[in-house]
Amino acid sequence: SSHRSSDTRAEHLGGLRPYRRWMEVAHANRSAAGYFRSAPSGRVLARRSNVGAKLESLDPKERSVPLLAPSPIESERLLVRLAAESDLPALLEVNSSEEVTSLLPYATWASMADAQAWLKRMDSIQASGSGLQFAVVSKSSRLAIGTCLLFRFEEKSARAELGYVLGRAYWGHGLMHEALTALIECAFSSMSLRRLEAEVDTRNRSSARLLQRLGFMKEGLLRQRWIAKGEARDVEMYGLLRDEWPMPEGVAGGV
Repeated sequence: SSHRSSDTRAEHLGGLRPYRRWMEVAHANRSAAGYFRSAPSGRVLARRSNVGAKLESLDPKERSVPLLAPSPIESERLLVRLAAESDLPALLEVNSSEEVTSLLPYATWASMADAQAWLKRMDSIQASGSGLQFAVVSKSSRLAIGTCLLFRFEEKSARAELGYVLGRAYWGHGLMHEALTALIECAFSSMSLRRLEAEVDTRNRSSARLLQRLGFMKEGLLRQRWIAKGEARDVEMYGLLRDEWPMPEGVAGGV
């Protein structure tokens, strides 16, 4: 935020040093890292990995770090993991659909160059420690069918913003509900977040219903919040607290 003090900015930048050290540990132990497995109900069961053990062994000051990538998260039908260059052809198909992107705050992709530019931006966000870009991968096809994003991470407040998109061919089967259930469980447990936020175009009723089914509360209207596709757009703000998770049993999924 532009309102942060210089001390806060320095503290944030200082946090990148332990983040880089943690990433070295993570890469060294990638082959040994465990999965976060989900039961058929969609609840995620965390299994301790060597990466987590290494992180706990660091100096206490170095444990106060920017947003850290978890091990891949596995649910009944999906794998949620960090996006990779090999995902780009499938994600180009997702994001080249105007029906998919019409109510989202970015331009419809037109070429592989757009996909590569997107991945470069996401890599930059991840390198800063302020966000993590995930691919949602179908176990049956092994293809990326959408994405989830945690971004605008604020370490002191332990909060982040949530973004997501799902390919048109996969709508109506509860897949994004399943992916977000797995990611939110991980965010509130192993990633130690306290609050998640999401902004939704006021016309995107299916996305609003999805957030409500996940337990998010509508917290207000942000007028002309986005400039997207040449127009100013009003968005609704949704929030979910760790104390409000998990959602009540019997809440139906969707999208």
